[in-house]
Amino acid sequence: MRILHTSDWHLGRSFHREGMLAHQAVYLDHLLEVVESERVDLVVVSGDVYDRALPGVDAVLLADDALVRLAASRASVVLTSGNHDSARRLGFSSRLIDAAGVHIRTDAARCGTPVLLGDEHGPVAVYGLPYLDPTALVEPWGLPRRSHEAALGHAMTQVRADLARRPSDTRSVVLAHAFVAGAAPSDSERDISVGGVSRVPTDVFAGVDYAALGHLHGAHTLTESIRYSGSPLAYSFSEAGHRKGSWLVELDAGGLRGAHFLEAPVPRRVARLRGDLETLLADPGLADHEGSWVEATLTDTARPGRAMERLQRRFPHTLVLRFDGPAHRLGAAPAQATHARTDRDIALEFMTDMRGGPPSASETTLLTRAVDACCDDTDVDSLLGEAGG
Repeated sequence: MRILHTSDWHLGRSFHREGMLAHQAVYLDHLLEVVESERVDLVVVSGDVYDRALPGVDAVLLADDALVRLAASRASVVLTSGNHDSARRLGFSSRLIDAAGVHIRTDAARCGTPVLLGDEHGPVAVYGLPYLDPTALVEPWGLPRRSHEAALGHAMTQVRADLARRPSDTRSVVLAHAFVAGAAPSDSERDISVGGVSRVPTDVFAGVDYAALGHLHGAHTLTESIRYSGSPLAYSFSEAGHRKGSWLVELDAGGLRGAHFLEAPVPRRVARLRGDLETLLADPGLADHEGSWVEATLTDTARPGRAMERLQRRFPHTLVLRFDGPAHRLGAAPAQATHARTDRDIALEFMTDMRGGPPSASETTLLTRAVDACCDDTDVDSLLGEAGG
């Protein structure tokens, strides 16, 4: 059996306010092409189909289109809910949709009930575990502690109990949405540590042939049989070095035969650039990033004027601008600390510290007018000056 493992589509997500739905549609087209070209028998989607519990209409339409096309393809589908999804909304009509070969699993009570498939070597039991919130499950499941390890451990006990009742040649696949120890998170994943310890050890998945994990956005191989596919697109600049795609997993008569990573198309790359402004604008080695989404960190001693505007002339998709020049000490020197300074003095000192030099005459006039316009009492500065003298 050939299995395509994907997760964390986050349909409807934006990237620093830039819409990504068209890019997500490109990935789903790619996924359908892989199903045919690689003769995939089963597609597993390990949670976070949507980016939020109440997805926008366009995101729902894209998901609907993808699932209809998958239902018409050669592959069966098992899809679970993640911590970003609304389990009830995603699972609506799931019992009806099962008949089309698309199996949506969002109910924690069904963790021990597999989707049963098969190939020439015998049966394959696919257990779709939705995101398991330990706070919601600690009482109904009688968990010994409120943690993700306890919740997932309880679910896997149900999985192993069901497997023990099945023929000995039954192979098993588990979908889970969790933070499993041994993998590094990125900036774009929502913290799931509230309500208990977030990390889950790999030995929780002992006894199954393949664990298809979701939640973390980087592709990770924790063991040969426990892997994260990662998200199909970069959703934060911390993912600039990620390879995006999905795992093509093969099961034979003995269980897991192997897995290899299939890279997905990248409609627009993300890049982190660092240096002084003039270097970033002139360096020919950065030409490859002129079409990328860019996070630029400037190291100039003094903050250059119109930095974002100038960067966007070369890198039109610059979305984030940071400054990491030499640290400046704001305020008066210790020897002068006892002498009162006017609001005008503070504003001018701030400009001097930030720019590495005093403001021009016109800037000084503008700052003075701005400070005076903000003062509730126009006599405050002069009174402070007299008190300090």
